[in-house]
Amino acid sequence: MAAKSSHIRRKIMAGILAVIPLALVLLVLRFLYTFIDQNVLDLVDRWTGVRFPGLGLLIFLVALYLLGVFSSNIAGRWLLAQIDRLSSRLPIVGTTYSVGKQLSATLSLPEKQVFRQVVFLPYLNDGAYTIGFVSATMREEGTGRTWCRVFVPTPPNPTSGTLVLIPEEDLISPGWTIEQGFKAVISAGILGPESFRLEGERKG
Repeated sequence: MAAKSSHIRRKIMAGILAVIPLALVLLVLRFLYTFIDQNVLDLVDRWTGVRFPGLGLLIFLVALYLLGVFSSNIAGRWLLAQIDRLSSRLPIVGTTYSVGKQLSATLSLPEKQVFRQVVFLPYLNDGAYTIGFVSATMREEGTGRTWCRVFVPTPPNPTSGTLVLIPEEDLISPGWTIEQGFKAVISAGILGPESFRLEGERKG
């Protein structure tokens, strides 16, 4: 009886975990349709009399594109800098804006591909490792030894962390992509690859 009860609980939990991603997708779709498409559509209908499903979402996406173009030029960057400076001085608004800015920076990091590869490097004591991202390599004069500049992010915010200089032979490559590494860091280890492979043999 106890075994059946444990089996039922495990299956129910597995069902809940399977439903969560689907529920999030439905919530996002509902948000896009109700809060964006319908609201923008009502506004367009009031001004022009034109109304058909999806028009509000299309206009919203075009507006985001234009905003992205504007924020990428000199005037847009100057305006965003002024908003940043002003928001940081307001107690509640400043905190909210800072969280949003960190989230934006976090989401943009995997696309920048500023890092060469994901590595495991020694952490605190023997046998323990942490995740790092190789940004560049250096060659030691005289010996020709290769050293790596490795950024070790702080979970769950990969925009902060520390820079480690470490010999290349002390690093382990798990064969992960940059996106997989960031997924593991951002989720504090909850998400990410379930396996890894050692590329090459670690020396030393």
